[in-house]
Amino acid sequence: MAMIRSRRATTLLFSVFGNSRVCNSGVIRHGTDRIDRTGALLSRWISSASSSSAVVADDESGGIYGLGSVLKEYEDYRRSLYGEYTHKALLVDAVGTLLVPAQPTAQIYKSIGEKYGVVYSEAEILTRYRRAYQKPWGGSHLRYVNDARPFWQYIVTASTGCSDSQYFEELYDYFTTEQAWKLCDPEAEKVFKAIKEAGVKVAIVSNFDTRLRPLLRALRCEDWFDAVAVSAEVEAEKPNPIIFLKACELIGVNPEDAVHVGDDRRNDVWGARDAGCDAWLWGSEVTSFKQVAQRIGVKV
Repeated sequence: MAMIRSRRATTLLFSVFGNSRVCNSGVIRHGTDRIDRTGALLSRWISSASSSSAVVADDESGGIYGLGSVLKEYEDYRRSLYGEYTHKALLVDAVGTLLVPAQPTAQIYKSIGEKYGVVYSEAEILTRYRRAYQKPWGGSHLRYVNDARPFWQYIVTASTGCSDSQYFEELYDYFTTEQAWKLCDPEAEKVFKAIKEAGVKVAIVSNFDTRLRPLLRALRCEDWFDAVAVSAEVEAEKPNPIIFLKACELIGVNPEDAVHVGDDRRNDVWGARDAGCDAWLWGSEVTSFKQVAQRIGVKV
């Protein structure tokens, strides 16, 4: 029964694509001049379907009607409106998508902290870090204000039990160096170059403090992007739609013309869709930047 519902939902969605569009209020109006919220509607359905047994269903001819078919038909639909490429812009999350710590954070906290008297194990530091990071910060919705030193000082002290200012400064400086980070995808440079040469704009959208720009320079990847929207500067953190809208403004595109890629379903996928962008979950819907480029229609 779930499989039948899946097929019917797919048919309904694409009948909407072919004959009408969904406006912001959810009212269906005829015409296919713009995608508006239809892409977000499809993306939400795909996310739901991909977590259930309804991903694959028999079609009426006895073949297999799967998620890949849904994606291909949606991408073909966008190309029918926009031409060769499904999107005019690619927005990319930083930590967890573009780059990750070169070593586990708890390991770094412990190894540097031992000379300052830190005695907690890596497992204890990780547990305390997660607990501190998830708590509301200072009654504000913003954790990263300017260089975010007060926030990170709180995190380090809560995680390790050490409030030594020299310890904090050493940790803080370490995470601004290229030694502290590595790229998630070793082919990223080649792919982003191809995407930009195709005329697709590329921007970073990240919850980070003002160290992000020097960090991108240290990793020699700043030139891969047309713009950087960092929460400490925009004064809005994902999933707040404001930061996505700011990124679109910086590169001169409408939100419905952009797709955002990130590893956090709440912050990246839901936040981007609330802003009117398309969104793909890194590590699930896409697992490499080459795959991202191919879905947009860019050959690498």
